[in-house]
Amino acid sequence: MLKQLSRSRLIGLVAIVLVALFFLYKCTAGGGDAPEYQTVTAERGNVVARVSTSGSLQAVVTVEVGSQVSGRIQELFADFNSPVKKGQVIAKIDPSLFNASVISAEANVTAARANVTRLTVTAEDAERQAKRAEEVFRQQLISETERDNSVATARSARAAVDQAVGQLAQSKAALEQARTNLRYTDIVSPTDGVVISRAVNVGQTVAASLSAPVIFTIAQDLRKMEVHTNVAESDIGRLKKDMRVSFTVDAYPGEPFRGSIRDIRNAAQVVQNVVTYDAVIDVANPDLKLKPGMTATVSIVTDRRRDVLSVPNTALRFRPEGAPMSATPGNPQAAGAQRREGGQSQSAQGGQGGQGGQGGENRWRRDRAGDSEGGEEAAPVVVKRTIYILAGGVPQPREVTTGLTDGRVTEVTGGELKAGDTIIVGIAGQNQGQRGQQRGPRIL
Repeated sequence: MLKQLSRSRLIGLVAIVLVALFFLYKCTAGGGDAPEYQTVTAERGNVVARVSTSGSLQAVVTVEVGSQVSGRIQELFADFNSPVKKGQVIAKIDPSLFNASVISAEANVTAARANVTRLTVTAEDAERQAKRAEEVFRQQLISETERDNSVATARSARAAVDQAVGQLAQSKAALEQARTNLRYTDIVSPTDGVVISRAVNVGQTVAASLSAPVIFTIAQDLRKMEVHTNVAESDIGRLKKDMRVSFTVDAYPGEPFRGSIRDIRNAAQVVQNVVTYDAVIDVANPDLKLKPGMTATVSIVTDRRRDVLSVPNTALRFRPEGAPMSATPGNPQAAGAQRREGGQSQSAQGGQGGQGGQGGENRWRRDRAGDSEGGEEAAPVVVKRTIYILAGGVPQPREVTTGLTDGRVTEVTGGELKAGDTIIVGIAGQNQGQRGQQRGPRIL
């Protein structure tokens, strides 16, 4: 019995020692220098470059209807969403004061016309008296002074008639103005369309002394709309007129709408030191689903590559520990490291490199097939990059030339990479972004 108990204790002790040795081995192996790489397989696929932005929907033609005269709104004949026709009366201002002005102007015209008649009769009599005085003067029965006085009186009477005629014309103009103001009390629609806004109510007084107050806003045709977008200056060069556009609105999530670029306006808009340009997109709205003021999330396909070899952008940023970086024009990481050693700031270049666009690649790595000397045209830029594949458990560098990128993957146009190669994109358990910042600028 004692021997069996001793044998059991011995077996248990041996088991404990074996388990301890096993865990010690696992810990030692896990803390070794061999990292666990994250990899993907190089495959062929499509690469689509897009410009993404946002904008607001508006009617193509929007007319603000105001009032040229001041007064109280007496009646409204249209409301929100009311269809209206050109020339239709949509509101009326109280015409009482304007009717009184017309009556007063008509009375002034009548008085001015009567004054013209009276002065005309006086002038005709004065002319007859002057004519008689001229005949009597020839007979030397009156003095020259009397003759001259008669002629002056006739001319003065004729001038008074001309003055009265001018006053009659002024009275007629005032009457026409009063009648026009009376007509302006009827607010009419200047175009066919739909009322999308009403700014006044019955009984409200509008004042048009400084500027015409807006009473209605009319959209000419909501079946044709446009999107005004804010495109960054770094992307505006990739857009062209008549490019196809797709966008979504929050009211219909998941439902795409189509349009095309009608115009790219040259007027720059600067908001917080960011320069943007307005790309106007034409949109058909036959079902009237889209409404003015909606926010549109716009996507514009600027370029497309079909069935091409591509690599993730994270693979272009990856550098293994101890990877050699020679200071050559084809290796921007080495150049960046040397500049940092020299005490120069890399913040601006690092910021550009972290954007993930093709422009960042061109800034970091540009090898030309020939130099531009003596004013000759420069050769096309070839973008060369270095990626690492996993071969036999060891990272192996491969130089490739890159093309189009969508911000997530980049087209491979040439080099040593083949479809099916195992590409290293990172190391498990480590933040590759931080590792990239420690070794050099991030390239996307």
